Amino acid sequence: MRPVSATELLILFVVSLAANLLSALAGGGAGLLQLPALLILGLPFGTALATHKIASVALGVGAGLRHFQNRTLASGLSMLILVAGLPGVWLGTRIILSVPERLAELSLGLLTLGLGGYSFCKPQLGQHSVETRHDWRGLLGGGVVLFLIGMLNGSLTSGTGLFVTIWLVRWFGLDFMTAVSYTLILVGLFWNGAGALLLGLQAPIAWSWLPPLIAGSLIGGYAGAHWSLLKGNAWVKRSFEVLTVLVGLHLILDAIR
Repeated sequence: MRPVSATELLILFVVSLAANLLSALAGGGAGLLQLPALLILGLPFGTALATHKIASVALGVGAGLRHFQNRTLASGLSMLILVAGLPGVWLGTRIILSVPERLAELSLGLLTLGLGGYSFCKPQLGQHSVETRHDWRGLLGGGVVLFLIGMLNGSLTSGTGLFVTIWLVRWFGLDFMTAVSYTLILVGLFWNGAGALLLGLQAPIAWSWLPPLIAGSLIGGYAGAHWSLLKGNAWVKRSFEVLTVLVGLHLILDAIR
């Protein structure tokens, strides 16, 4: 692993700060800027993905500290997100090296772009919490989709937190701010932590690149979460829509170039 220069360390911090501030606002999408930056600076894909995963755990720490000051997560839904999602993360990390990357990126990009369009066409979506589907059928259906999103999280990291956010809003009736809290804490800390551990067993980690990434994740995560709590659901919804469009376009263009 080549040494990283002081200029590159500064670039990594700025990119991480911006990426995680946006991610904490919208409920996912830090990989839009952070992962490509690692690739552009010369890290192999597997190393870049594992290194990004470790840094993204700090987003969950920073944003989680702020959200915990304002709300408590329901234990039942939290357990479902972990029990359904973590096996998917494990499976995703196992198959990432055998999946055609361009096809996966194109498919994920189109779906992510569709999420932004769907939210934009539903002005009242996620503006008020009307919790639904807490019977066994609803929990089972919700858990299956969370497992599939977990697979995406373990393999292609860009934007999968956004999928969890919109699924919690659409299926379980949470408002956007509450859904973002679940995503940043449970996906940021536990899904990404598991993914980082599993990927670290398969690919080397650029340890010398991590300090600026972690610092940017902590500061950006806390600041973005604080800003979202101040601005409210309408602002968070709009941030989600903008970021899903950007993530979707980025993945599509990266897949076809």
